[in-house]
Amino acid sequence: MRRADRLFAIVQALRGRRLTTAKQLADRLQVSERTIYRDIQDLSLTGVPIVGEAGLGYSLKKGFDVPPLMFEYDELEALIIGARMVGAWGGTSLADSAERAIEKIAAVVPASRRTALEITQVYAPNFHVDPVVGAHFELLRLAVRERRFSRMDYRSIENKDTSRCVRPLALHFWGERWTLAAWCEMRKDFRAFRLDRMRNLAVTDDHFALESGKTFADYLRKMERESPRMTT
Repeated sequence: MRRADRLFAIVQALRGRRLTTAKQLADRLQVSERTIYRDIQDLSLTGVPIVGEAGLGYSLKKGFDVPPLMFEYDELEALIIGARMVGAWGGTSLADSAERAIEKIAAVVPASRRTALEITQVYAPNFHVDPVVGAHFELLRLAVRERRFSRMDYRSIENKDTSRCVRPLALHFWGERWTLAAWCEMRKDFRAFRLDRMRNLAVTDDHFALESGKTFADYLRKMERESPRMTT
């Protein structure tokens, strides 16, 4: 959990109870009591009216509340459009997460802003999206995040079939198709693989370490220099 999220969670916890101890907060947020003491002190210094003391417990002064999120209309519309695009062109897991995120935003924005969530007339139809690509996207999103080797059968643009073992680095959407940026163990070089050309994709249990010359930053530098050669 990011520190900003933890500070917000502490405030929310103190709102919901009359008196909360550092141990209760530490157990809830899975951090040490020392971390909670430091966070409480920092929140107090920023003006959050926390009362109490170490060993006894903490609470918020009556009447204090976290102000509602004040998104501008354009910001809310950007979130809605982004969520619809994720729902249409990403995997099912991200689509569900995007929908839940919008529900949370709708629950906390002021009523005067909530209409922006309902009147946005920009859509991303998903009836043309290959469900196999969505399944590949879900697997590779996990592989990128956890740095796990992946294997696949791949058909190149020249219709040549090969079996590949790759280090997934990033996923890119180009408006028509998803591609995977990866280090190819067979070619000993970076390659971009189209998700719709993959077959028998499997994410292994083996993790790869970041190595100089094989990172995503290295990939971007090479792509800038040799972009015509990066297509597989």
